[in-house]
Amino acid sequence: MSAAALARRRRDDLEIVCFERGDFTSYAACGIPYYVAGLVPSADDLVARTPEEHRAHGIDVRTRHEVVAIDTARRIVRVRRLEDETETDERFDRLVIATGATPIRPALPGIDALGVFGVQTLADGMAVHAAVDALGDSDAVGARRRAVVVGGGYIGLELAEALVLRGLDVALVEAAAQPMSTLDPDMGALVADALGNVGIELHLDEPVEAFETDGGHVRGVLTPAGLVPADLVILGLGVRPNATLASDAGIAIGATHGIVTDDHMATSIAGVYAAGDCVETHHRVSGRPVAIALGTHANKQGRVAAINASGGDATFPGVVGTAISKICKYEVARTGLNESEALDAGFDAVAAKIEGETRAHYYPGSTPIHVKVVAERGSGRLLGAQIVGEEGAAKRVDVLAAAVWMAMSAEEFASLDLAYAPPFAPVWDPVLIAARKAAEAATR
Repeated sequence: MSAAALARRRRDDLEIVCFERGDFTSYAACGIPYYVAGLVPSADDLVARTPEEHRAHGIDVRTRHEVVAIDTARRIVRVRRLEDETETDERFDRLVIATGATPIRPALPGIDALGVFGVQTLADGMAVHAAVDALGDSDAVGARRRAVVVGGGYIGLELAEALVLRGLDVALVEAAAQPMSTLDPDMGALVADALGNVGIELHLDEPVEAFETDGGHVRGVLTPAGLVPADLVILGLGVRPNATLASDAGIAIGATHGIVTDDHMATSIAGVYAAGDCVETHHRVSGRPVAIALGTHANKQGRVAAINASGGDATFPGVVGTAISKICKYEVARTGLNESEALDAGFDAVAAKIEGETRAHYYPGSTPIHVKVVAERGSGRLLGAQIVGEEGAAKRVDVLAAAVWMAMSAEEFASLDLAYAPPFAPVWDPVLIAARKAAEAATR
């Protein structure tokens, strides 16, 4: 919808048709965990623009319509109207594919039981919210309500937080040795501590083997260590690019299983563009193709696709993988490459980690912050950074992201003129101290 809306603003002579198999169009998917938590009062609050509003701006939005095939030679898409299963062919001159990502849902016994939820769409979030409400009613007899979140990535952690805030006993089951596998182990251990501090029961190094059921409803998650009881299960096992439709149409698919695009978001077929979680993109540090499902990238890519599909000229320059999340009072962020990723990409990487404070030590409200900076030995080039802390910690990643984006050295970064006042930072901000130590390590 970012592409459709911008194309309409650029040109009023275009006929713009959008097919959506669900009921909603423009909404804040990243806000779903906060709606489940009750922090956002209504699902309607997440809706940026309804289908009716898009239509009022000259965009022919057809909800409950699924594109089932693309014929690039004949320049048509085959569309199934879900209301009655009828199919029609619709012609196009320019096509933008924005099919998003598909949640990973392994074929395990019991995974289709009632009470097992994936959370990808607004409708999914509404279903989880209703299920938690229903558990609340049953709690009147004094029974403890238990939820299990499977997967310790960003979505898993945000939904674990949401369920804690709703008053459930929450367990997190993760096959890896740490939550947040995009962090280095020493930083992931801090996240594990944070989860424990808010009462989340951790089951690490425990891959799920099955879901125990009773009368068709989930009652627990089975791992090699035993059964983790559950009244509700949330799957947060990550996503894969939803590129099957494009692949079946003969459009090139890359090593990440995402649609291959150039910097204009053009696919291997002339006049066909793709944007969002369904594509792979260029990592500016590693130089490798990556598929990173984030709304920030998706909106920017949609803008580029719209400009080019409507006769303009715009480019998408790639990503550095900047991401941020929160678990109750704890915050976590990363950008660029972690230490193991940097080594895997062929860099002679060094790292420095420091613990500091978010404010001047004498100013009320200062909290601990842990910063890790990864740099290239010799050149000192900043390769990535990670932050774990409390309020006021994680958003500091943005200045590091800008430096990584521009291939700045750790020594240059350590001399940056950053804002200082006791309510906001120590006189030496923790990110500057970490960069300085990384610069020293890079010269040894």
